[in-house]
Amino acid sequence: MDRDEHADPVRFGHAIGQSLRFAAPIGTMRLRTEHKYWSNLPMTRLSTRATAPRPTMADVAAEANVSVKTVSRVVNREPGVRPETAARVIAVVERVGFRRADTSRPLRAGRTNTIGLVVEDLANPFYSQVGAAVEREARIRRHQLITASAEGSPSRERAVLAELIARRVDGLVVVPAGATPSLDPEVAESGTPIVYLDRPVRGAADMILSDNHGGIRSAMEHLVAHGHRRVGFLGDDGQFWTARQRREAFATVHDDLHLPGAPRICMGPHSATSVGEILEAWSTGKEPVTALITGNNRVTVHTLRAMRRLDLPLAIVGYDDFELADLIDPPVTVIHQDPAAMGQKAAQQLFVRLLGDESAPTTVVMPTRLIVRGSGRPHQVHATVSPIRPEPGGHRV
Repeated sequence: MDRDEHADPVRFGHAIGQSLRFAAPIGTMRLRTEHKYWSNLPMTRLSTRATAPRPTMADVAAEANVSVKTVSRVVNREPGVRPETAARVIAVVERVGFRRADTSRPLRAGRTNTIGLVVEDLANPFYSQVGAAVEREARIRRHQLITASAEGSPSRERAVLAELIARRVDGLVVVPAGATPSLDPEVAESGTPIVYLDRPVRGAADMILSDNHGGIRSAMEHLVAHGHRRVGFLGDDGQFWTARQRREAFATVHDDLHLPGAPRICMGPHSATSVGEILEAWSTGKEPVTALITGNNRVTVHTLRAMRRLDLPLAIVGYDDFELADLIDPPVTVIHQDPAAMGQKAAQQLFVRLLGDESAPTTVVMPTRLIVRGSGRPHQVHATVSPIRPEPGGHRV
C-alpha cells in the first residue's frame, strides 16, 4: 500500500465501518481502530446533546437591539452606523461568536444578482411548480434563486427573511405564513423589493393571489349540475388565508344555490385516518353526502385514500391539480389555479420593481379553471338525493 492510500482510505475503497470496534456504551464511547490512519486522528467524546446552532445575524440583531440591516452594515464595514451602535454590535458579535460566511455571497456593493423565494412547503407539488417558474424568470435575467421553506411558521419565516436580507438578495417572492400575516418590518426597513404570493398581507405590498371564490363556485355548480344536493367540504388548516377563503366561498355558494340543510364543512389539518372518520359520519343517516370538494391537493389525496379504504362511491372535485389525477378511476376533476403562471407573474412583478418602478403596489387576482375529468358525476347516487330538475315527460336527471 502506498502513502496515497493511507491519505484517503475512503477514496481507495477501505471498508471503514468494518475496522471500528465499539468499546463502551454511547455516552462514554471510545473509538478504536486497527488502521493507523484513524489512530493518529484526535477523538472527541460523543455527546447525546444536539450541537448548539450557529449564531445568525438575526441573533446578533436581537441581542444588540438593532435591525439585521444594521448588523450587516457593521460586519461588512459599511458606512451609515453611529459609532456607539457599531461598538455595541461588535461586542455582541464577539460575545456570541458570530462569523460571517464570506463564501455565501459576493462581498461587494450593489446588486448580487440573486433573489429569494420563501414558500410554505418545498415538498408540495404546488410550490415546486411556483419555484420552477420563478427560477425560470430569474435565469432569463441572469439571476440565481435561493429557495427556502417557512413550514407554515411565522417565526421561521422571519428568520429566513432575515438571513436572505443579510445575504443581500436583490428581491424576494414570499408565500406568507400565519393566520394574519403582515408586511415584515425587517424587509420594509431594508428596502428590499418583495412580492407576496397566494396569500395577502396587511400593508402596502405587491400581491399575486388566486380567485378562490370563483374556483369553489365553479366546482359547486358542476356538482349541482350532475344532481348532487348534499355536498361536503374538507378544507385545509383554517389558520391559512386560502383555506378560510375557500371555506367562506363554499358556505356562500351553498346558500346561493339553495341547497338543503346547513353546509357540511370540516377544516384541517387532515390525515387519511381523520378524513375516513369524517366520511363515515357524513355517509350515514337519512341525508348522507353524495359529493365532496377538497381544499387542496394534499387533502384530495387523503380523501381518495379514505374513499378507497371505505369503498365509498362519492363524487369529488379537488382544489389544485396533482400528478396522476387523470389516471385514477374515475379521473379526478380539479380546480386548477396554475401555480406556474402565479410564480411567473410574481417574478415578473419583482423584476419590474428591480428596474426602478416605484408606482403604487398592485394586487393581481389570477383566474382559476375547472378541469372536468369525470369524478364529479354520480357513481351510485343515493335514492334520497333530491333531483335538480325534471325532464319533459316526468323523467328525472
